[in-house]
Amino acid sequence: MKRYFHEELEAVRSHLMLMGEKSVESANLAMRALLESDLELARQVVESDDVIDDIETQIDDEVARYVSLRAPVARDLRLLFVAVKASHDLERVGDEATSIANRTIKILKQGPAVVSNGQVPRMCELAVRMLQDALSSFIQEDEDIAYSIVQRDKEVDSLNRENLKDFVELMKLDPSNVAACTEMVFISKSFERIADHAKNIAEEVYYLLTTNSLKQVIRDSSRE
Repeated sequence: MKRYFHEELEAVRSHLMLMGEKSVESANLAMRALLESDLELARQVVESDDVIDDIETQIDDEVARYVSLRAPVARDLRLLFVAVKASHDLERVGDEATSIANRTIKILKQGPAVVSNGQVPRMCELAVRMLQDALSSFIQEDEDIAYSIVQRDKEVDSLNRENLKDFVELMKLDPSNVAACTEMVFISKSFERIADHAKNIAEEVYYLLTTNSLKQVIRDSSRE
């Protein structure tokens, strides 16, 4: 019977990893659609969002069923709750990728005007790496990886502020760029939010592995 319980938990874990892979793929494809001005690729990202939503629903159902039927021990219960929270963050990553794709479609339909991408590609690289590492910390049960992710979030925040400043300057220099630059501001913000969701997952994994709040650990270390 114990093995059966383990297999049920492994199913939740596997679906969470699948959801993570799909979310990472959506974020990368959204960035490619923007950089390559690929309208069809942007539409593909929008259409794929339902797949991510369906996996989240499946995880929620599996966790609810397991909790109601199996009376899990404390560590397994923490794992299940982390899986639910992480799946919600991954669903939001999918939503942000969809938002990026939709805004890319708007930019491409507005005409041939070329607008600088600013630091958005770099933000995408950092945010996606953070997300991949958050999933790796979960798979490998490595709290050090989770800890490092939170530290990297500051760089993404800084790049987002830099983008806002640069895009506003571009709007001032050439009013014809206002519409496209406005979309780029929101695209930059979406990648900043993807990094935030990666950080949220890392914090949950850290708690799962140590039963300590990562935010509190960082606050305590900053006082030393």
